[in-house]
Amino acid sequence: MESKKMWVMLENNPEVMNQLAAKLGLSSDLAFYDVWSLDEPELMAHIPRPVLALLVIQPFTPAWNQDRQAEDAGRGDYEGHGPQEPVIWFKQTIGHACGSIGFLHCAINGPASEFIQPGSDLDKIRRDAIPLKMKERADLLYNSVPFEEAHKSCVEVGDTTPTVQERGHHFVAFVKADGRLWELEGSRKGPLDRGALEDDEDVLSPKALDLGFRRVIKLEQEAGGKDLRFSCIALSRKT
Repeated sequence: MESKKMWVMLENNPEVMNQLAAKLGLSSDLAFYDVWSLDEPELMAHIPRPVLALLVIQPFTPAWNQDRQAEDAGRGDYEGHGPQEPVIWFKQTIGHACGSIGFLHCAINGPASEFIQPGSDLDKIRRDAIPLKMKERADLLYNSVPFEEAHKSCVEVGDTTPTVQERGHHFVAFVKADGRLWELEGSRKGPLDRGALEDDEDVLSPKALDLGFRRVIKLEQEAGGKDLRFSCIALSRKT
C-alpha cells in the first residue's frame, strides 16, 4: 500500500504566504500582514481594512480538542458542492499541508476570490473544485502537481528550520462570505458557520474575533490552561 504524502510544514508568516500567493496566482493587489494584537489599535493600524481573511495557527490543547470532538460528534461526511455552496472547503489528506490548504481557504472564498488571476493555477484549482464532493475535491489537491510545487517552493522561506515532525498546532482560516463568518480547517468534518456579521464587520472585527479564534483562547483560559500561543496573519487589499 502506498504511503500517504507527507510534506514539510510551512511557517505562518506574511513572507511565506505572499510567496505562495504569487506562485499560485493571487493578484499582487492583495497581501498578508502580521497581526500583532487583537485589541490594541496602534498595533493593528498597519493592516488595511477590511480584512478579507485570517490565517491562524493555534496550539492543539486538550480544551480545544474536547471542544472539537463535541462539535464534530454526530456530523456525517460533508456533502456540499456546486456553485451554490457558500464556501469551498477541502478535506486535508496530505500530511502537513495544513498551511497551504489554509491559504487556499483564504484565497478562494469570499471577496478574495475576485482577485484570483484568470488562467492561473489557483483559478484552475477553484474552478475544478466547485462541482466536486468532499473525497473528489481532496483527491484533486492530492494529485495537483502545481499545488505541490508551489508548496515546496515556499518551504525554505521564513525564520524557522523546516521540519516534517508534528508540532501540535493547527492552521485555521476565517473568511466572511454571504454575511457569515466561516471557520475552515481541513481536519474537521466540514466548514463551520460561526455566525452573522454586519456589513461593516470584517474578520478582524471584535465580533468576528469573539465568534472565531478568540473563542478558542477563552476555552483554554477557562480550562486553566496556559498555552495561549498563536500566530495570526491577515489578508487585505494593499492601500
